[in-house]
Amino acid sequence: MPIVRFIGLLSLWSGRLGALVVLPLVLAMVFEVVSRYAFSAPTSWAFELSYMMMGTIFLLGLSYALREGQHVNVDFIHQALPRRGVAFIDGIGYILMAGMLFWLTQTLISNFAGVYRTGEGSGLSAWNPPIWPYRFIYALGFGLFALQCLGKAIENLLVVFGRETEGPAR
Repeated sequence: MPIVRFIGLLSLWSGRLGALVVLPLVLAMVFEVVSRYAFSAPTSWAFELSYMMMGTIFLLGLSYALREGQHVNVDFIHQALPRRGVAFIDGIGYILMAGMLFWLTQTLISNFAGVYRTGEGSGLSAWNPPIWPYRFIYALGFGLFALQCLGKAIENLLVVFGRETEGPAR
């Protein structure tokens, strides 16, 4: 189904983008450690940059992990049911999860808009960077996760109704 493939591609590229953030995170942390211990000159930005980049990796990886089936599952019920039964349970679960995540995303977008308008800083260090870029990533990550849940719901409901899909786009 084209919409499911499109959602899968969004999740794939979100995960790839999140993976790219690992390199600057490592470089920033190495710089901080060398600066702190070799030159006794800790940075004012390392803590905030590290939690924002680690959060970005996590948030952009949520939908990718779901796409690839890497989230933790409790599957003892799944083992006892036929494929359609599992697909029905999973489909209902993903519909409920997508609904909650779309609501959360809407709330996060409102929060992002508020901190963008006010120019609010993080308030956690002397650096005090504007927090709106990170709040944007929050909304984006959960929005993509909601979309991937919707895609999984559609895939499972197609199985329930006897219309198998070809796996996610790679």
